[in-house]
Amino acid sequence: MLNFRQRLVLTHWTVIVVIVACSALAGWWQLSRLVHGQLDAALLTLADTEAGMQVESHGQPVRVHERPPGSAPPSLVRLDRLVQIVNAKGEILARSSNLGDAMLPAPPALLDELASGGQAVFQTLPSFGEEPLRMVSLPAVANGKPVVIQVAGSLDDVHNVLESATILFGIMAAALLAAVGAAGSVLTRRAFRGINDVVKQARLIGDANLGERLPHPGTTDEIGQLVDTLNAMLDRLEQAFDQQRRFTADASHELRSPLSRLRTEIEVTLRRPRESQEYVDTLRSCLDEVGRLTRLIEELLMLARFDAGQDRQAGEPQALDALIAETLLRAGPAARERQVELVARSEAVGGAKVSHGSVGLVLANLVDNALKFSPQGSKIVVDCAADAHQATLRVTDEGPGIPPDELPFLFDRFFRGAGARASENEGVGLGLALSQSIIHAQGGRIEAANGPDGGAVFTVRIPLAPREAGS
Repeated sequence: MLNFRQRLVLTHWTVIVVIVACSALAGWWQLSRLVHGQLDAALLTLADTEAGMQVESHGQPVRVHERPPGSAPPSLVRLDRLVQIVNAKGEILARSSNLGDAMLPAPPALLDELASGGQAVFQTLPSFGEEPLRMVSLPAVANGKPVVIQVAGSLDDVHNVLESATILFGIMAAALLAAVGAAGSVLTRRAFRGINDVVKQARLIGDANLGERLPHPGTTDEIGQLVDTLNAMLDRLEQAFDQQRRFTADASHELRSPLSRLRTEIEVTLRRPRESQEYVDTLRSCLDEVGRLTRLIEELLMLARFDAGQDRQAGEPQALDALIAETLLRAGPAARERQVELVARSEAVGGAKVSHGSVGLVLANLVDNALKFSPQGSKIVVDCAADAHQATLRVTDEGPGIPPDELPFLFDRFFRGAGARASENEGVGLGLALSQSIIHAQGGRIEAANGPDGGAVFTVRIPLAPREAGS
């Protein structure tokens, strides 16, 4: 199996062969026309000269003037031209001495054509004696009677010229093909040298040294663009590997912490006999840890399903204003306990391109997140609006806002800001990451920012279902 470089050289060489062959054939054809045309012109000139001499020799016997007058072109002083004069019946009236007893063909059809006013007629005689001939037949007048003057010449010179040209063209074509093939091979090898270097360097990069990058050739050509593209891909791979490592480490830590607390609670309880109430308290504490573990595992499994593309079904479309009302109703007890007012401002928006459960989970996460950081007496506003293509959800609180240095990492998995770590709020930092995965899976996007008057603002943009977008 030829590699790409060899196929490229072969294709290049094949194209050059076709071009050279076509050029050689065109040149040979032009040369053939030229030498045949020169021979025809010489024969016709000699026939015209002979016809003129017959007119000047009026009253004298018809004969062939083998020695033209001194004023005739030198090319006509040729004894290898065969000349024959015949009448309208094809009878020979005169012929050159070099014809001997031979006779140039003068078929009746040719004589009839010339007698009816035809012009000079050229013919090729493939075998006349031992050589091929080219012949012209020209109507003329001798002693007041119509005659036909026939002049023939050997084609050997023409064939010799064409054979020499064929050999010359063959040698030139072979030399040109060899030179072009060698040059193409060298140029291709040089052009692919950069790619070969990139391939060798890329093979050395693995998961243990993803921080390395391919050396840039310092050019803006295709090789430079290829290196830029591969380095950008390596950047994304390194980021994905780092994220996976952090995710694995954080997940291990978050799973180990409640398990350690469970073990500690149980070990401490079993050190000595205790009252039944103490056992009940321990079991309740263990149950809380088990619940926390269950929520963590469910969120991890849901994230894994979204990463694998296994949880992207659209579900049954539902009006977002009704969904907002349902979400705020469920969050009502926690809001009243914290003395936070929940406000919904929405327009009738139906058919968002997400499932009911997914949107409900995103809204619940955003509202729950806002409740954690909202002071007493404040309010949380959930806005919903739509245009022809997408619905926009906005959750605004009156809390302390988000530190600017934490905004780029807010949707990272297991990320917990300084405020979350310092507070007593439970959570492992998966809620916003899960919300982002859900919205991205449905073709939307989610953003976080600080409001102009303080507080955090989360904006979700969701494409409308196609059948609803035009309604």
